[in-house]
Amino acid sequence: MREAPDSASPKSTATGAAASEPAVPGPAATSSAAPGSPAPDSPAGERRRDAGATRRRLLDAARDLFAERGYEGATVREIAERAGANQALLFRYFGSKQGLLTEVVAQGGLEQLRVTPPEELFETALRSMLTSSASGTADRSLEVYLRSIGRGDEATGTLRELGEQYQSALAALSGAKDGALRADLAMAWLLGIGLMRTVVAREPLASADPDTVCRMVVDTLDHLWSAPDSETP
Repeated sequence: MREAPDSASPKSTATGAAASEPAVPGPAATSSAAPGSPAPDSPAGERRRDAGATRRRLLDAARDLFAERGYEGATVREIAERAGANQALLFRYFGSKQGLLTEVVAQGGLEQLRVTPPEELFETALRSMLTSSASGTADRSLEVYLRSIGRGDEATGTLRELGEQYQSALAALSGAKDGALRADLAMAWLLGIGLMRTVVAREPLASADPDTVCRMVVDTLDHLWSAPDSETP
């Protein structure tokens, strides 16, 4: 069941990421800042720093709660409380819970896709899932995907895009006509491992050494990329 916006409505409070928080009055600035720019230790400069820190805390809290409970299971109230922030600020910076999910995915999975060479992508994603059960890990996008895809219409579009981009990057690795199928098989294995380790917590996989799992899986997966086409002429 989707939650209704809390005391602050997204329409009435969303003013973009550049908005700043109220600040406690402080002493006048004494540093020499550029004309028209607040000095770093001025009240305006302090507000800007506080706003950036709060925004990062909200993203971190949302990333961990979405990974632990899924998009539908994590409430706006819980995200704000974990971040030590007011719910109104969440709506101000991100517009909505869906907007927050979009940025979490963009900063995690989509950024990983952008900076990781395709031949390293599977192992990087696998290692990330094997080591991200503790909060504080930078990228938990595939955990969010596992717990959220197909469970809420709001989240589906954003998460589907993430899955499609992973599939596209992996499909190029084999150069075979059935590269898309091979990529889907690789994704199914990757997400299955994540499901068994982080959601079901099945032993011995749940406590297996990440290096050992990566070595066994990646060595086996190499055959998938190099095997002859399975299509008949």
